[in-house]
Amino acid sequence: MVKSPDELALMRTSGKLLASVFEMLDTQALAGLSTMQVNDLVDRFITVDLAARPASKGQYGIKYVLNCSINHVVCHGVPDPDEIIRDGDIINLDITLEKHGFIADSSKTYLVGHVPPAARRLVRVTQEAMWQGIKQVRPGAHLGDIGFAIERHAKKNGYSVVREYCGHGIGREMHEDPQVLHYGRPGAGLKLREGMVFTIEPMLNQGTRMVSTERDGWTVVTRDRKLSAQFEHTVAVTRDGVEVLTLRGDGT
Repeated sequence: MVKSPDELALMRTSGKLLASVFEMLDTQALAGLSTMQVNDLVDRFITVDLAARPASKGQYGIKYVLNCSINHVVCHGVPDPDEIIRDGDIINLDITLEKHGFIADSSKTYLVGHVPPAARRLVRVTQEAMWQGIKQVRPGAHLGDIGFAIERHAKKNGYSVVREYCGHGIGREMHEDPQVLHYGRPGAGLKLREGMVFTIEPMLNQGTRMVSTERDGWTVVTRDRKLSAQFEHTVAVTRDGVEVLTLRGDGT
């Protein structure tokens, strides 16, 4: 669960490369593209431009390099050549990358074109909630502090937090201990130690927190079909606080 300084140095490399994938996507006009086209674009960028490995591809039987979750899709949306991203959509792109044996994991919800104010607000508050959780990370803090801060910010703004999915430890494997819940009580749960690395990835819903899985066995949607948004970073506990390993150049 605790990474050595040498392991953390390798994880910084993976995180920086993954951040560059999102920086590339930031320059793309997503409207009009199929989700499969976005998948293939990311696949080529990771494997050819970055000489790295898409860590999700082939894991758990997944054929693709990313999850693409549009509007009321909470997570695990499957790339599809017939699913077209449209003006006004919000879409979460969840991407992993492995380099030198270590994995980084991050996601961002994109605003596509002319997005209605209510959807923009959900996306903004979800990103804020993630950062509220990240701010709690330091040696001696507890996992419950992270979850409490996230849920408090969500509820204050009228949103619910999905409970079926959580953050996780990460390193040589995609999913390691500990599990990082996005709700909780201050002072509860595992005490954080320098060298721990994990993801914080809250999913906030406009309506009820309840979700359902579609018939494909992968795609998770809000039960009331209202919008959902997500943001995710891979973070490390440092001597003095926290380092965001997947931080992008614009500070997000």
